[in-house]
Amino acid sequence: MADQPPHMYGGQAVIEGVMIRGRDHFGLAVRREDGSIELHHEPLSSFYNGRPRKWPLVRGFLTLLETMLLGIKALQLSANMAAIDRDPDAEEGISAWVMATTLGVSLVFGVGIFFITPLIIAWLLNPVLNSDLLSEIVEGVIRLAFLLGYITLIGMLKDVKRVFAYHGAEHMTVHALESGLALTVENVRKFGTPHARCGTAFLLTVVVVSVAVFALLMGPPLEWRIASRILLLPVIAAVSYEFLRFSGGHQDSWFGKAIAQPGLWLQKLTTRQPDDAQIEVAIHAMETAIAADAGETVVKQIPASGMEQISWTEDLPDSTS
Repeated sequence: MADQPPHMYGGQAVIEGVMIRGRDHFGLAVRREDGSIELHHEPLSSFYNGRPRKWPLVRGFLTLLETMLLGIKALQLSANMAAIDRDPDAEEGISAWVMATTLGVSLVFGVGIFFITPLIIAWLLNPVLNSDLLSEIVEGVIRLAFLLGYITLIGMLKDVKRVFAYHGAEHMTVHALESGLALTVENVRKFGTPHARCGTAFLLTVVVVSVAVFALLMGPPLEWRIASRILLLPVIAAVSYEFLRFSGGHQDSWFGKAIAQPGLWLQKLTTRQPDDAQIEVAIHAMETAIAADAGETVVKQIPASGMEQISWTEDLPDSTS
């Protein structure tokens, strides 16, 4: 494999697979029901790799926007592969507009549950709290409790457990790459599933930053508070991204470790120890992104190796550090 470019690779888990974002391309690897691994890559829009990508705060918003759009595309591709596996005669899978609509509904639901509902509860407690600052803190605690409860509940679902295992495989593969090791199952196994640049860590950082940002508003009327929870989300996301970027680049310093540690703990809920077959998929996703960035030819499918039979139907163990 060609020398690795100095780029911070990262990605996400999808349905029976992993997507890795490279410098100029993304790579996708999905395990098919016959045991083979289908590979896909596409160039990234220059909009996300232009000069604004280097501007503090602006890059955080662009990263969030790209993550959502790229995540939709990757999920759509993997969902369509799964649909074809279930019905080989299907002419087409899930359309882009269905995925986009699903994301839109999810965003509205997420803002309502994790931002507006905690605000309403804290506002109802105002006569008891009798402090704007304390109200903001209580709201943040409620928001964090909702987040932890939601992640815990969905993590009990069998299909989500498999996605969380692919999430762990993605992190472990990124660790191996960043350590300069050859991308083999044995080398990837040396690492834990948490990673400082994970989106789960981002969610936790958003909760903490939101308390500080909303406290600066000094307790406006309820209607303005509701508007602020929606309108200030891009600002909170941008600031949170800078915190994560800093901690990810300063893992050897006490301050960087202190910022990253709560997010690493939270990833105990959103990652699982993957089996070797899942690690193999993550490795191929990473290699696909790296090869595409280097302008190399990428194969479209990896034949079944027998590894995929390890634990397709078994419950996956929890994450370990």
